[in-house]
Amino acid sequence: MSDGKASSLPPILMAAGGIYTAQSLVGGLTFMGIPAVLRADNVALDKISLVSLVMLVWALKFLWAPPLERLRILPNGRRRSRGIMVCGEVITAALLVALGFTGAASFTMIIALLLLLAVASATIDIACDAFIIEQLAQDSRGPGNVAQVGGGYLGLIFGSGLFVTTVALHGGLAACILLACLVILMSLPMLLTREAPVAPIAMASMPSLVDAFQRVDIRTGLVLAVVFEMSGRLTQSLTGPFLVDAGVPLSLLGMLNGLGGVMAGICGAALGGWIVHRRGPVKAVFSIAAAHVIALCSVALIVALGIRHLPLLVTLFVIETAVMAAGFVAIYARLMGLVSPSQPGVDFTLFQSASAIAAALFGTAGGLLAHQAGYAASFVMSAALSMLTPPLLIILERRLTKGTAA
Repeated sequence: MSDGKASSLPPILMAAGGIYTAQSLVGGLTFMGIPAVLRADNVALDKISLVSLVMLVWALKFLWAPPLERLRILPNGRRRSRGIMVCGEVITAALLVALGFTGAASFTMIIALLLLLAVASATIDIACDAFIIEQLAQDSRGPGNVAQVGGGYLGLIFGSGLFVTTVALHGGLAACILLACLVILMSLPMLLTREAPVAPIAMASMPSLVDAFQRVDIRTGLVLAVVFEMSGRLTQSLTGPFLVDAGVPLSLLGMLNGLGGVMAGICGAALGGWIVHRRGPVKAVFSIAAAHVIALCSVALIVALGIRHLPLLVTLFVIETAVMAAGFVAIYARLMGLVSPSQPGVDFTLFQSASAIAAALFGTAGGLLAHQAGYAASFVMSAALSMLTPPLLIILERRLTKGTAA
């Protein structure tokens, strides 16, 4: 979409990958690192559960995407994406240092700082998504989505494992300062990367949510995002509890959720990028949806039959993690093709918010179903939804084709 394409692909991918890794660092810190440290300081579980409310920030970030797009987009084709991201990362680093000076006894302050971190992180994410869409040609977005998803998995290592280990060895202040330094370090490629101007576009109106919802492709894309992810989201949060109940030692589970899960995610993201490059976003979405049917049906069959062969269970769940990561790359590439050049940040943020809300709703539904009817019921339902996904995708793609033709 940029007219000059002065920046080559590798610097753009490195810059965006650094930003996405930094944002995932904040997510890993919020949802894994901080809860673990608070529990080690004997904070009550009911208080720790309040940390989950911070997720609402990412689900609701579409609310401030329009004013951010108005700030980011200049009429002459210039963009302020890079400045917004770098300033946001400086604010993030400062908030991390402030968090380091806050003890476990100041729980309210911890929640307040985590909320501010989430707002900063989500704002940077909006700008970075728009940056990727505008700076990469459509046939190069596969690698961009690999940087997006792969950086997301990599950042979890820093925000969870590295943070908790550093807290144990050197204390909370040192751990937070280390994360702040990493955020600044990962922002340097973006600071040094030129943001090529975009060809000016005649805009009938300012970027807005109303404009987005008036378009058939955006409304259909929102359904597409939910349909594609619903089967995996239903049982994603049940994997850990199920494996514990199946007899997997906590030490092994920690490795699986940590390094194993991250490596599976990165490998899956790379595979997803390759499939998108070879087959294009639409065919890639269908290919990975088919792989998801095989993976989830295999898991459901093993669980329903009561097979508790740990190596087999672990292997299947690692494969499912990789397939989900590949799916994120493919669906993001597809959804990026639906955004308007006049407000890419608004449109893509809507898709991501729909994904976050669906993850929360389907995750809750899966947990309730497992509680009432057992793990097998949830995993079988997940497999059934995966089989419904391809025909639903066909219907949605036909609607998109008709909408484009119209």
